[in-house]
Amino acid sequence: MPSTDLKTYMADNPGAVIEDVARERKVTPRAVIEALPSAMMRIGGGEHFAAVMQDIAEWGEVTLIVHTDDAIFEFTGPIPAGEIGRGYFDLMQPKGLHGHLRHERCAAVAFIERPFMGKSSAFVAFVNADGGIMFKVFVGRDETRALRGDQLARFRQLADRIAGAPEA
Repeated sequence: MPSTDLKTYMADNPGAVIEDVARERKVTPRAVIEALPSAMMRIGGGEHFAAVMQDIAEWGEVTLIVHTDDAIFEFTGPIPAGEIGRGYFDLMQPKGLHGHLRHERCAAVAFIERPFMGKSSAFVAFVNADGGIMFKVFVGRDETRALRGDQLARFRQLADRIAGAPEA
């Protein structure tokens, strides 16, 4: 459970970079996510990894981000459909984003809606067994840089299904 001061910090700074706060506070990114105001965050179990990825594959253009200590990789485009085989969730396309994801290491799927850099943002964070973030998938933006309404609706429906209805 996050400390009271971390909860207070995240309530005052909900757009803070999760990985930076985790490093500075010497906590896991999951602890930072859990410290966000409850209206901005919902968490479901990692066993939903494949179902969430299959749903996201139908959203169209999104941005996938992998944030490590050494780099921030961003891919903007559609996420390919995948399937589980030989211990991995395989992204099934020959070009663009493809690869093999260790789905069994996913302990939680977080659905986060919060302000970031002066704009609304919505993303799914796949959290590993160590409390780190495997990767994030952000709802896409339209030509005016607003969140795409169709994707935001899908994001919220998926969050309801995987993590339960939002708190009132």
